[in-house]
Amino acid sequence: MTTWLPTLITDTPEEGYELAVKMARVAIKMTQPDAKIREDLRPKYAGDFDALIASSQVVATHFAAVAAANGYWKNT
Repeated sequence: MTTWLPTLITDTPEEGYELAVKMARVAIKMTQPDAKIREDLRPKYAGDFDALIASSQVVATHFAAVAAANGYWKNT
């Protein structure tokens, strides 16, 4: 079975961060699958500092999981 998330393992911390951002974006798409609604809502939260900080916190949480899965890239 093919999946959008076959592994949390990445070669570098930068790739890990990109994966964390993708994880956050996929979560939004799964939560609100209607692209038109997501598009309509984007301007409302784009200027909302609390919403932007909250999205950064979600990415940080995902990045912590990816970093842990990668042993914090100690051997990189």
